[in-house]
Amino acid sequence: MASPLLVLPLLALLLGPAAGHGGKYSREKNEPAPPPKREPEGFRMEKLNQLWEKAQRLHLSPSKLTELHADLRVQDRDELNWKKLKVDGLDEDGEKEARLVRNLNVILAKYGLDGRKDAQVADSNFLQDHAPDQGLQDPRLEKLWHKAKTSGKFSSEELDKLWRELRHHREKVHEYNVLLDTLSRTEEIHMNVISPSDMTHLKEEVLQSRHAELKERHRHLQQGFERLRRVSHQGYGTDSEFEEPRVMELWDLAKAANFTEKELEAFREELRHFEVKVEKQQHYQKQLELSHQKLRHVEGAGDPEHLSRSREKYAMLEEKARELGYKVKKHLQDLTGRVSRGRHNEL
Repeated sequence: MASPLLVLPLLALLLGPAAGHGGKYSREKNEPAPPPKREPEGFRMEKLNQLWEKAQRLHLSPSKLTELHADLRVQDRDELNWKKLKVDGLDEDGEKEARLVRNLNVILAKYGLDGRKDAQVADSNFLQDHAPDQGLQDPRLEKLWHKAKTSGKFSSEELDKLWRELRHHREKVHEYNVLLDTLSRTEEIHMNVISPSDMTHLKEEVLQSRHAELKERHRHLQQGFERLRRVSHQGYGTDSEFEEPRVMELWDLAKAANFTEKELEAFREELRHFEVKVEKQQHYQKQLELSHQKLRHVEGAGDPEHLSRSREKYAMLEEKARELGYKVKKHLQDLTGRVSRGRHNEL
């Protein structure tokens, strides 16, 4: 069944100005058509539709909006899968539900949808990767970046790669802080709720599990920062196999997991394919930003035919970037889950 948020605008259009007055056609002869309002496919969870509508009112770049849309599609899918598990009684301790809440909190903070003005990380505009007003928001990372830029040990391509790594680390720290804040609030609720003794024991186990998850994330953040410190001082070695920070992170985790040599080699090959997919997504994100800039320029020129072509191209790029963004997020989720299971198997 269609979402009410999608049905109501459609009804408004159908019940709008009467077609019999003819004014519509006379205006079209003298004025360029309004920009086509391309609504993305609706999310099945109503709260996610509301978040998407809120995000569209914010001043986010087109590439940031496509990233958000991909995150919300993954969240939509996971929440629906959880509902099925709940019906079958497969989430008795509530841990899967709690993980969904944590993931949504990360999305809210990442895109500035949580109401905190200082919560949103800097917009990752691919066209301005090294802009001075796009700081890393972390003195330690800023120091590493300055060291690398002035060392003379990096080519332009390597500086681009290091910048992506530093920015990725900054976002991982931000995500960790959101999860830490979520856990703190969960514990406060837990301490104030009176539960049967058997349920109290179960909740304590869940909280311990979340503490263990945070501890593991913190350890990984420390390892990641130490690697960045080493690279910024020494430069990239010849053994740097991957370019994309998320892929390098997965590869480091995989090497530390309990994989056989054959499984590790198969995972390495899949990471290569994933990196190609990420590069393709980033290409379309760049093209989308360029198309957006061109569209704004053409809108000021007032050439209806040129404007129509620019809008059509922008709409095509927007749709392609959204779809690729979702595929990357979904693939990343699958790879992360496999590494996580491999690491747990060794414990």
